[in-house]
Amino acid sequence: MKQLADQAGPNTAKMVARQLSTYLVRSIYPAMHSAQRAGPTQQLAAHPGFARCIGRSRRYSQNVAPAAAALAGVTTTEQVSPATSVPAAPKLSGAEVRERFLSFFESKGHTRLPSSSLVPDDPTVLLTIAGMLQFKPVFLGQAPRKVPRATTTQKCVRTNDIENVGVTARHHTFFEMLGNFSFGDYFKQEAICWAWELSTRVFGLPAERVWVSVYEDDAESLAIWRDVVGVPAKRIKTMGAEDNFWASGPTGPCGPCSELYYDFHPEHGTGPNVSLEDDSRFIEFYNLVFMELNRDAAGNLTPLAAKNIDTGMGLERMSQILQAVPNNYETDLIFPIVAKAAELLGIDYATAPPAQRTALKVIGDHVRAVVYLISDGVLPSNVGRGYVVRRLLRRVIMKGRLLGINDPFTAQVAAVAIGLSDGCDSQVAANAARITAEMAREEAAFGATLSKGQKLLDEMLAKAQNTAGGGTPVLAGAGAFLLYDSFGFPLELTQELAEAVGVTVDLEGFEAAMAAQRARSSSSRESIDMTTSGGGLGQLAQQLHLSTFFKGYDDGQLQLEGCQVVGLLVDGQPVDEVTKEGVKVDVVLDSTPFYAESGGQVADTGYLSSGSSTSGSSTTAASSCGSSEPDVQLLVLDVHKGAGGKLFVHCASLQRGRLRVGQQLTASVDQSLRRRIRCHHTATHLLQSALKQVLGPDTCQQGSLVDASRLRFDFNLNRPLTADEIAAVERLVNGWVADARPTISSVMALDEARAAGATAMFGEKYDDVVRVVSVPGVSMELCGGTHVSNTAQIGAFKVVGETGVASGVRRIEAVAGQAAVEYMQSLDAIVKQLAGNLRVKGENVPARVAALQEELKSTSKQLADAKAQVAVAKAAALASKAQQSPSGSKVLVEQLPGLDTKALQEAALSLLEQLGDPAALVLASKGEDESAGKVTFVAALSPQVR
Repeated sequence: MKQLADQAGPNTAKMVARQLSTYLVRSIYPAMHSAQRAGPTQQLAAHPGFARCIGRSRRYSQNVAPAAAALAGVTTTEQVSPATSVPAAPKLSGAEVRERFLSFFESKGHTRLPSSSLVPDDPTVLLTIAGMLQFKPVFLGQAPRKVPRATTTQKCVRTNDIENVGVTARHHTFFEMLGNFSFGDYFKQEAICWAWELSTRVFGLPAERVWVSVYEDDAESLAIWRDVVGVPAKRIKTMGAEDNFWASGPTGPCGPCSELYYDFHPEHGTGPNVSLEDDSRFIEFYNLVFMELNRDAAGNLTPLAAKNIDTGMGLERMSQILQAVPNNYETDLIFPIVAKAAELLGIDYATAPPAQRTALKVIGDHVRAVVYLISDGVLPSNVGRGYVVRRLLRRVIMKGRLLGINDPFTAQVAAVAIGLSDGCDSQVAANAARITAEMAREEAAFGATLSKGQKLLDEMLAKAQNTAGGGTPVLAGAGAFLLYDSFGFPLELTQELAEAVGVTVDLEGFEAAMAAQRARSSSSRESIDMTTSGGGLGQLAQQLHLSTFFKGYDDGQLQLEGCQVVGLLVDGQPVDEVTKEGVKVDVVLDSTPFYAESGGQVADTGYLSSGSSTSGSSTTAASSCGSSEPDVQLLVLDVHKGAGGKLFVHCASLQRGRLRVGQQLTASVDQSLRRRIRCHHTATHLLQSALKQVLGPDTCQQGSLVDASRLRFDFNLNRPLTADEIAAVERLVNGWVADARPTISSVMALDEARAAGATAMFGEKYDDVVRVVSVPGVSMELCGGTHVSNTAQIGAFKVVGETGVASGVRRIEAVAGQAAVEYMQSLDAIVKQLAGNLRVKGENVPARVAALQEELKSTSKQLADAKAQVAVAKAAALASKAQQSPSGSKVLVEQLPGLDTKALQEAALSLLEQLGDPAALVLASKGEDESAGKVTFVAALSPQVR
């Protein structure tokens, strides 16, 4: 470069250097990494990309070519160090950061996998909070790895530090976590070297600005960073377990971690007192977890047989660095949402006061989170995940109100967030109409809640003033927190309204209530439990190298012989045998015809026996060991999946015999119940298709239950179905039943199934290869459940109920097959009984009932009139009991037993007329018969007294 500067001038030299470094980062270094990463400079000069780079520069200077030739001819042994500084980091969009990360690891043999849902298939967490969550069963050894290496961008939501959103530069509720994972494949050296290559070459971070932290006892990682990568020791910090040892539970996999930090102010030096915790100088952007140890209940650490890599890079953080903006909110991932809110307000974000900018950042963050949550099927409610959505959306609305937005606005802001979603989750755009409609509906409903909150606040303020006793009125902190938590009132709004009437707010009490809620919120919901879940079942899963083979789709195998017992658990602990009758035991088989509860379908029930006999048999069969002993029989009460879906656990009761691990059993499903269940399951598919036709294609499932007695289907709708709509749904389903359409199941790749238009069931997690159940011309769904082979087997379908279960969610209950026959038989019996009692034909029952209702109404009116006349007559005798008050008014307080409210009112008016003006009276009556125990009071005042 010195020669280039001498011949072409310093400006041209700098320009060529920039172009060359950019090309090296984007093209040459990745291609040469494995074999020529440390090759001589002349190899780089000979690379065709270098010539193209120089060629592009010729339009700036005719002197570049000779200088380039001179550079190409230089013979040198200088090596390209892995830690060499890249002159300048390119400014990349968030989408480019995401794509470069994923493409880089694809080039390193990783399989790009999609983000999992924000609704996790894990009971230990409320929402997906980390990129590794979808791989938890693999890390625990409960599920086989599908690929040795994976890379993902995972959508995540955390709300444990919601108060910091918009206040700090980097706190969010929704964020994308980029990650690369190794499942027993590569380990520390590859992970560290690739992290450095990605950071300094692909993303172009200047090497001298990157610091590294390592666990204080992890000498191996320290040596790799210092000796292999070449990071100077002065930029490597050793830290304790609190910062650099990863363990998400008291037991289970754990290990040291190493973190990469970007230095915004390298001019402050590299002395020993530099702290990576200094947020004004450093930002952590990449975390490498080396999962190499296992901690047992006694706290002992032992090496894992298969060592894993789990990493995470915050997309928003890396975008902030590369886009050179002061905080994550001003990156192109979030700022367009913020800008839309500012536009609706008619303000300029850049010149807005700090409080307004903070409020706008909260709106941008929270709207982003709400959009993805609703897209994944989480609707606003007062419990669980729904409460998270409601709370976030209410905070958005309140921030908008404080900024001066009084009209509905959330749907307009959400449209921007939806437009930015494609690189993270393409389904968000497909669900746009449903997302914005739900947000608008919740925003409208919150208006009424705000009115209630305002009324409650007024009552609290009045109480504070009345109980002040001459001192300064104080609004209790618990009350302020109730307004904040239940009605969405920010503390600053409550303070402002309180101060307007001379009342202060107990801030310490508010903070105490907030801290208590924060503790409840974070106790088990914001960390991933990586303990060996399932107790003994988890231990059993790690010992077994097999999965239960489900053979129950074929009707011919619902009584399946040769099912081997591979595991037994009593009270959650593994045992080798069970001999006591009546003991509840969990039985794990190598194969089974029993369907395990999943996808909304309940489990099969039936029997396990040591021979081909089933319920009620008293025969004796030979055991698998060849000796003759009493027949074993168990009643199967339930079946569920364990160990990440690998094992089918049969919850059973031992009825007789001696049950041992290794025995061969015959598994017999209750076929009558199976027939009823599968009728309801196929009918559920038909119901969803019918609802889409009647209500529109945006109708989607929000939950379901399929059992032997009924089906239950939840779907998105913000109003009750009309009688005509229910009738239309029934006609469609019964029409498809009468058509005798075949039900076809096939197995295909998940992407292929989605491309074919298959509908996914709400809340289900799918493998790369899925089962697709279709009724040609009617429905196609991803489904692992059991179904009829032809719709004619359903026989009949009838809706028996339609109700609301949550905001924007309706529920249909229906019956099909034999259950529908039984339901209609029960209705027929009721009609026949009514017809007999009324002495009319069945078809005349409605008319006769209507006539009786009219007669009853007329009779009731006559009776009420008669009671009123009696009451007036009784009241006339009370007029003489009125007393004269000092002011001259007549006052009467008396009791008239046995009168209803209307009769008592008539008596009071009659008495008031007799007493004249001024007069006041109170009458009381204790009810009789069905109103016994009820006391009614009526007060009446003449005009002068009023």
